[in-house]
Parts: sequence; C-alpha cells; structure tokens
Amino acid sequence: MPHSPTSQRKQRDRAKLWQDPDLAGIDILHAHYFTHSFSRHTHDGFAISIIEGGVGAFWYQGSVHASPAGYLGLLNPGEPHTGQVLSEAGWKYRALYVAPTVLQHVATEIADRSWSNCWFPEPIVYDPQLAQTMRTLHQLLSETSSRLERETVLLSVLAQVLTRQAQNAPHVKHLEQEHWAVKQVREYIEAHYASNISLQQLAQLVDLNPFHLAQVFCTTVGLPPHTYLNQVRVHQAKRLILAGEAIAQAAYLTGFFDQSHLTRRFKQILGCTPGQLLNH
Repeated sequence: MPHSPTSQRKQRDRAKLWQDPDLAGIDILHAHYFTHSFSRHTHDGFAISIIEGGVGAFWYQGSVHASPAGYLGLLNPGEPHTGQVLSEAGWKYRALYVAPTVLQHVATEIADRSWSNCWFPEPIVYDPQLAQTMRTLHQLLSETSSRLERETVLLSVLAQVLTRQAQNAPHVKHLEQEHWAVKQVREYIEAHYASNISLQQLAQLVDLNPFHLAQVFCTTVGLPPHTYLNQVRVHQAKRLILAGEAIAQAAYLTGFFDQSHLTRRFKQILGCTPGQLLNH
C-alpha cells in the first residue's frame, strides 16, 4: 500500500546546523534522518551527540558501531567515519561539534593546570546522567535563554564528558568554599540582573576560573549562577507587575527576551503565569 501524503512528509530528512554567537568554537546540529547516508569524512573538532530516536550505524576506526536511542556518540577530531540509518523510525540525534581548543580549555579549568590530552576511547557509550544533561543543554540552545544559562550548562556538559568519558580524564581540583567570592557574585547579579551577564564576566569579577566559580556558587547557594539570576529576575518582574507595569514591559526591564520568556521562567519558579498573578 502506498504511503499517504502525510506519511511521506513525516519521512523527509530534517536537519538544522547553526552557531550560537555567545558560544565560540561550537557548532550545533539537530537532525532526524530517514534516507541520508554520510560518506566517509572527518571533523576538525570533537563530535559529541545524544541519540534521541531510531538507530544509526557508522564505520569508525576499522569497525562498524550501532548507535541506538539513549546512547551518546563521542568521536575524536580527524578520525574518518561514515553514518547511515538502520531503522524505519530513522535516526534522530542532537550533536555538538566542539573545537579542540574549547575542550582543552575546559579540561585546564577542571584540573587548574595546563591540559591538552583530550581523547575519547569509546565512540558509543551509555551514560544516562550525561545524556540528560545533554538534552537540557540542547533544549536551552533551541529556545530563548540567558547567555549565563547557556554558558553554564555548556560548561557542565563538557566537564562531565571529560571527567566521565575521556581517556586520562582530568581530576577536579579540590575546591575551597570561597564564600567571599559567592557573596560578591550574588550582589553583582542582584544589582545587574537586567544585563546580559556572562559566566566569564562573573569569574573575572572574583578572579576565579568559570568552572571553579560555577561549582562553588552551586555548592554554597544551592543553585547554579544562571538559576539564581532567573530567580532574581522573576521576583523583580513580579514586583513591577504588581505595581502596575505591563507584563511585556516588565519582561524587558528585568532582562528577559520577551513576554513568553518571562512567562516560562515565572511559572517554573512561582507556579503561575504573570497573567494568573494579576487575576488573583
């Protein structure tokens, strides 16, 4: 029986490749392939992917590897490989293409010393915790989110990839509590919540590297820096709305991209939308 027009539309290959202007050295791919087959090729950087659906297979380092849903792909720079669909459900995945200098920089921050030996021994791994963090990052990269949020979650993903899966993984340096630094960063966020704050900016403020700052902030406050920023913004927006400010204007004044961005974060933190707040 021939496929219906609707079924045919669903079977078309779909792919989107882009860069985030705030995340240098990173290419992002969301793809769902049904018929596409990759010829043998290499990447200049590391290819880190999460398989979301279907099954694919690829030739890599002399062997064929299956990549089913729920698994992660970790391919090293300069290694020839192929890629093809193996299931009727296609092959759906999200990938980061990471410049070697970016991963080396993260490894150096983790170990707090120069680190250049970044390499992944296994091209396909099952790591549910890392997979969930990858999904969170890709969701952020697909929607409106703050620069601080994207940078912090990307750093967390790359740090987990290195410490959990890399050969000769860098060991996390023992972190002091740095209460003074956390206090200064909190005060800065509370004073500049409407600005496009970056993790690097906060780290420079207290003379810590970004990984160290993100770790000690979360340990001390119980929230990562970007979540604390979202919380401050939401409470400031609530104050403005209750004082009579229009919701869209409150979003603008507190650093959100638009009203929908405010509404999403507002409900996550307060359990209702700005409109529902006004209806009480």
